[in-house]
Formats: sequence, structure tokens, C-alpha cells
Amino acid sequence: MTKIDIISGFLGAGKTTFIKKMLEDVFQGEKIVLIENEFGEIGIDGGFLKDSGIEISELNSGCICCSLVGDFGKNLREVMERFHPDRILIEPSGVGKLSDVMKSVQEVEAENEVKLNGRITVVNTPKATKQMKAFGEFFNNQIEYATVVVLSRTQNVKPEQTELVAEAIREKNPKAAIITTPWDDIDGKQIYKVIEQQKTMEEELLEEQKHEHHHEHGEHEHHHEHGEDCTCGCHEHEHHHEHGEHEHHHEHGEHEHHHEHGEHEHHHEHGEDCTCGCHEHEHEHEHGHHHHHADEIFTSWGKETPHVFERETIEHALKAFCDTNEYGTILRAKGIVPCEDGSWIYFDMVDGEYELRTGEADYTGRLCVIGTDVEEEKLLELFGLELLE
Repeated sequence: MTKIDIISGFLGAGKTTFIKKMLEDVFQGEKIVLIENEFGEIGIDGGFLKDSGIEISELNSGCICCSLVGDFGKNLREVMERFHPDRILIEPSGVGKLSDVMKSVQEVEAENEVKLNGRITVVNTPKATKQMKAFGEFFNNQIEYATVVVLSRTQNVKPEQTELVAEAIREKNPKAAIITTPWDDIDGKQIYKVIEQQKTMEEELLEEQKHEHHHEHGEHEHHHEHGEDCTCGCHEHEHHHEHGEHEHHHEHGEHEHHHEHGEHEHHHEHGEDCTCGCHEHEHEHEHGHHHHHADEIFTSWGKETPHVFERETIEHALKAFCDTNEYGTILRAKGIVPCEDGSWIYFDMVDGEYELRTGEADYTGRLCVIGTDVEEEKLLELFGLELLE
């Protein structure tokens, strides 16, 4: 039986770093496959993880519900047949809803030799309060459906801030275990032990609930027809199942832009073959539960290019993203590009902080910028690519 662990987290939370830690500390010797879902056209993270020896299956779609759900069963079967892995790690888009990915896995559990194991959400402690307010719908879903929440960068904040973040998370999900110790001070095996314990507790609770339900209804086997006068709440339960647990599948950040447009109806059209539940979405809106798609709120601009960059050009762009809104509100920028000195630049920027490092050559240069109100033409000029268009 192949175990599936979902590692979610908002943009820049540290999902990739967390996966690396678990690979080094816990999963050595296991046959692992990582399935990524990037928001946007250009996949970057696969390059960062290449050295780990993991097969990367990047699903570069902008819509988790329409693309990942549709392709997930096929992708999973191919992974199983080709690699026969001991474990599959799924890293959803930073602006994807955990409930959607969870539902996708549960749908294929029955027909494949797989079992959903941990649902882990990584939270950037210094940014958590701001992100929770700005991107509540997307951010909170990742918290609410997690069995374990792992706080990153707790070493960079005062203990009081960690406590406040942990308390806010508990309010949204009192059952989740919250890992607050800095990652350098704790072994991945300790974290994974908590993940396994939470999974066992969840299974026991479900079994207990089933037993109680059977005990309550078993003696008269619940034979009554569910007509208009039924008061047992069965229809409510079904309605909750249909509209509640897979609330609409895209979390794209937690930006103030979400607040500005939160109550506005977004008419996002999908074809007849769409499986994302958009028609249910209309029904939900009638009941006051409007759920947004990531691509209603966020823009992903990406380029693949052989263009050779000066390091100063990349650093200037990252500083501009951090210090100004001239190019839109940029939440995330990352890339792998060739440099004039013959090296390759790996860069990563999130929420006002960035880093550059040197890495190995890739098949071509790639840039990806995610944000709201993104000025795409200005980005071309910023990176010196306007003459190539």
C-alpha cells in the first residue's frame, strides 16, 4: 500500500524546504515520488529538488479543480505503474485549497493501492497574521483541513508572536497538532511521529463516530423514507457533503485584493466538461457561500527564455518587487536563469524578502512572477526581455 502525504502551505511558506528535511531525516531508503502542482505556466521548484533524486511530475495548470482533479487519477496510475513507490508526496500550489487535493486523493483511494496519510500545512510564522487577514479564504482552508500544521521561521520571531499564531490556528482547527520548534532544533522523525499519531487519532475518531451512528440507528436500521417531513438532518448532511467539504478549489493568496473583490461576483466560465463543480458554485452563492478561484484573484506571469542575465538585473527586479507596487502587488517571484559569468542564478522572493544563489545549469532559463494587478509589459522591460517579444 502506497502512502500519500499532502504538504500544503501558502506562497513562500517553506514547503520545498520542509520536503527536503523530511527526505533527509525520515524517508531515506523509501521509493518516493513527488507530484507538484504549480499555479501558472512555468514550473520552477522541480529544479530545486532535482538533486534529491526524486521523480518530478509537475502539473502546471492554473486551476486545481479542473486540471488536477481531471488528471489526477491518470497521473497517479502512471506513477504507480512506472515507479511502484512506497510513498507519494503531493505539493499543491501555494494558492491551492487543501480540501480540493484531499478530495482528489480520496476519490482514487478505492481504485488504487494508495492511502491518504498526512495532511500537513506549512505556515510562515512572521507573515501568518498578515496573510490570514489578507487571503482568508485560501489561507484558512489550508489550516482547517490539516492534521498537522508546521510553523516555519519561528526562530525569526519573538516567542509571543509564535504563541499568537498558534492560538489563531487553534481557533480555526482545534484538532490539528501544531509544530512550533525551529526546524534546526528538531529531527524530521519527531515531526513525522506526530503526523502518524494524528492520522491514527483521526482514524480512531472516525471509527468511533461510525460506531455511535450504528448504535443510534442500528436497532431500527433507519428504515424510514426521507420525505418532506423527515427531521433527521439527512438531507442537510448530503447538502453539506455536496457543497461544504469541497468548497471551491483554489486558494490564491491572501492579499488585500481579495477583500476588495471578495463580495463581487466573478463570472468564470468553464466548458461543459469541467469537473470543478462551478455550477454548484452558483448554487453556493445563492446560499451566501461564495468561493473564489485562484485565477479570479491572482495572475501568474511566466517565461522560458535562453536570455543571459546580469546578476544586477535580477537583484534590481527583486528589490523593486519588495519596495514598490510599480509592477503590481507581487507576492512571489522565483526563477532559474543563466548568468553572464557562466553560472546559473537561482532566485526566490516572497512577501518582501528575497535570496539569490548559484546552482547547476537547467534546460533553459525560467522566470515566474505571481501577484495581483500584475503589469506584464512592465515585467518584460524590467527583466530586459521586451525586445525579444
